[in-house]
Amino acid sequence: MKLNQCKYCFNMFQSPDTRVVCDKCKPLDEALFSSIEDYLKKYPNSNAIQIAEGLEIPTFEVVRFIDEGRLQFSRGKFERLK
Repeated sequence: MKLNQCKYCFNMFQSPDTRVVCDKCKPLDEALFSSIEDYLKKYPNSNAIQIAEGLEIPTFEVVRFIDEGRLQFSRGKFERLK
């Protein structure tokens, strides 16, 4: 088990992987991802900066989802990864 710190509430928690969000704050993270997903459905060829500006969130939030493998680069097509 690894000791991690939640990026929202800064509480420490243990998990078998290197997650950055605790179970309590996971709904906040899922809501953010859903808003990014909705934005990409409306504007499918957007880059991370355009998404961040359109949703008024920091760019690193979008990049974090890419780093986690939840978003990927594509050419004109957006798919949610499982």
